[in-house]
Amino acid sequence: MSSGERFSIKSATYLIPQRENEILLSRRFNTGWMDGMYSLISGHLEENESVHKAMIREAYEEAVIVVKKEDLIPATVLHRKSPDAEYIDFFFVVKKWDGEIMIGEPNKCDSLTWFSLDDLPDNLLPYIHEVLNNYKNGVAFSASGWGE
Repeated sequence: MSSGERFSIKSATYLIPQRENEILLSRRFNTGWMDGMYSLISGHLEENESVHKAMIREAYEEAVIVVKKEDLIPATVLHRKSPDAEYIDFFFVVKKWDGEIMIGEPNKCDSLTWFSLDDLPDNLLPYIHEVLNNYKNGVAFSASGWGE
């Protein structure tokens, strides 16, 4: 980075569809990163896109459901350091939506499965596991990957 260039951070949104004590997880497929691991419906923010608009867009692209801004419940925020970048990740719970959940990107996901919050799969991305524990315990913000 040149001396006049400002640092920029990546940002992503994650959706936690919930029914009773179950949440919907998405299994990564054919992406080249952590394939076979479960995550959440998610995506990076695009330029000039609000967090809410990004989440609404990703919900439709990945699960073919329509969610409304007023139904997105802030769950937690994660400041995450990965080997290649730093992220601010925004997590939202949604308990109502329009449409039937189905895989919208079969080239990137091979399963959308409901799991109990108390019985999550072993092949869950570690930072997603941390975030879901934070959500269950009412932790509004955390940092991960900083080695502190």
